[in-house]
Amino acid sequence: MNLVATTLLGPGRTNPSKVAIATVDGRHMRYADLDRLSGQLANLLVHRYHVNEGDRVAVQSPKCPELLALNIACARIGAIYVPLNTSYTDRETRLLLDDASPSLLVRETLIEHDTPRVDVHGLVHQAHEESTHFVDVTCGENAPAAMLFTSGTTGRAKGALLTHGNLVSNCQTLNEVWGFTPHDTLLHALPLFHTHGLFVGAYCALSSGASMILMENFDAREVLGQVSSATVFMGVPTYYVRLLAEPGLDREIVKGMRLFTSGSAPMLRVTHEQFAERTGHDIVERYGMTETGIITSNPIDGTLKVGTVGRALPGVNIRVTGGSPGDIEVKGPNVLGEYWNRPELRATEFTADGWFKTGDVGVVDDDGFLEIVGRAKDLIITGGYNVYPKELEMVIDTFAGVLESAVIGLPDADFGEAVTAVVVAQADVHLDEAQLVVMARSSLANFKVPKRFIIVTELPRNAMGKVEKARLRREFTHG
Repeated sequence: MNLVATTLLGPGRTNPSKVAIATVDGRHMRYADLDRLSGQLANLLVHRYHVNEGDRVAVQSPKCPELLALNIACARIGAIYVPLNTSYTDRETRLLLDDASPSLLVRETLIEHDTPRVDVHGLVHQAHEESTHFVDVTCGENAPAAMLFTSGTTGRAKGALLTHGNLVSNCQTLNEVWGFTPHDTLLHALPLFHTHGLFVGAYCALSSGASMILMENFDAREVLGQVSSATVFMGVPTYYVRLLAEPGLDREIVKGMRLFTSGSAPMLRVTHEQFAERTGHDIVERYGMTETGIITSNPIDGTLKVGTVGRALPGVNIRVTGGSPGDIEVKGPNVLGEYWNRPELRATEFTADGWFKTGDVGVVDDDGFLEIVGRAKDLIITGGYNVYPKELEMVIDTFAGVLESAVIGLPDADFGEAVTAVVVAQADVHLDEAQLVVMARSSLANFKVPKRFIIVTELPRNAMGKVEKARLRREFTHG
């Protein structure tokens, strides 16, 4: 059995004429279409592009229904699906391609790299000449299914290898906890290159036999135009802040909705309160990571606790070590087993007894609800995306006239945290903030580009010479 393909296609095979994916411009892909196209793509990948079990297929493409068929096709082959953020610059993309060594890159525009490239629509056009019948490669729970890159505090990207078992256990558990059924329709506004949008949103919908309305990207007004046709919406705090800015958001327009969820970044209490007042709905916060999928969730029955990310999912174990608050560690079928070509990380990212170190700091209350109070790893979450300061600092420090830099996150009502670079100029050099932004945009994805460059004469350091970022955050939070 192919675990991912069976899980995602199985429910739809009982009702093949049902719409699996609809787009806002009126396109429809039935479950039968998804099944057939994934088979054709699997045949094409094997016969024309020589993709075999264990090979990587890198995908850096705008969001469209065909990407989900491609993802399933890779699973059917036993290949490893490698989604890449569409905001990455060519420099960033080349580094990841060098690491992953994929057999194929699915991308619209040319890039200087020796990986064979084709765009997704060209791939689909070629696939129409292939048979819809494909004999799935047997892939059990330990077979690798996907690899997502997540940067580390060292600045070097890490390829998190997720297995068929990781992905399937998580979406099946979420379907139980969140009550997904074939009667649901997910309004899908998240990216498909991210765990949240692909392995939580899309996988929950397909594995439960539900339908999806696929938006190319998040637009608050467009969400309000589609929400009356949906029952579930998943987002990040930024989405909800922007929805609250729309006067059309009220109880009437969301009366058919069953569930709103949020994750990827902490949500302010005021956002919870304002949304509940305007719509009559609570936002169910949950907690997850690229390496683990979803770890905890608040309940959907109205007993959630604002300010927490809920209890551990069934089958998932969490513990807090080193005090209370303490370091959050997790263990379960949702947790990755290894990083791509980085065996040394087993010793640093896992405890001696096999628990994964999240890098977050939290406390569990008497009812088992987890509250995250900080991050041990120097991580910024902006608009739901992870930004690792060391990576940015390594780039900014190469800019002409820059002596050194420290990248921090400052509170932001829209993005949760705003990426901010505190920069020291070389002697007798005048730095221009606007020019620094231009240089950053040439080297970094848009979500990584600092919203602000603060120029100072020196960075504060402790007795060991380490930059005191907590002090910088305090100084500039209200500055």
